[in-house]
Amino acid sequence: MIAFVRGNFAVKNPAQVIVDVNGVGYECHISLNTYSAISEKDNGQLYTYLHITENNQTLYAFADTIEKDLFKELISVSGVGAATARMMLSGMRPDEIVKAIVQSNARLLESIKGIGKKTAERLVLELKDKLAKQHNENKLLSVIQSPIETDALNALISLGIARPNAEQAIKKVLASSENLNVEELIKKALKNL
Repeated sequence: MIAFVRGNFAVKNPAQVIVDVNGVGYECHISLNTYSAISEKDNGQLYTYLHITENNQTLYAFADTIEKDLFKELISVSGVGAATARMMLSGMRPDEIVKAIVQSNARLLESIKGIGKKTAERLVLELKDKLAKQHNENKLLSVIQSPIETDALNALISLGIARPNAEQAIKKVLASSENLNVEELIKKALKNL
């Protein structure tokens, strides 16, 4: 299996990129999420997944391992093929998909083109516990946080506070307060330490 490709982006568009690796061009199918991550770059490394079917071999590429791992989880669900998983990753960011599944928000998943009610419910049913477990065990918290939570977490860590303590303080504040800006969230989290 090809784990990643590193080279020049010879051709780039929202659906695919051809990566020139020492004179060999690898055609990689990408999501809009990955395209936005590499659109300003002329070269780089993409994490890949080789999808083999009876009639085809397709190389999918991702800007980071988080998106690649989520892609693999999505295609493990019955009725969700590689093209549908790529469509999902083009319709929503990986953290939004994870959050929707963990929070059983099938309606939000249905808003993605190609995802019907039954598929959305199946995604929640089959992946909710698995993604929630990964979220807790692998500290995937930063993946499913809002930008405000991420900024607050980074600020607390830069102040010398240990990541688990900072995460716990932010959780406490968010459980009791809504619609806080970054500064308010940091101040209240500091009081909870």
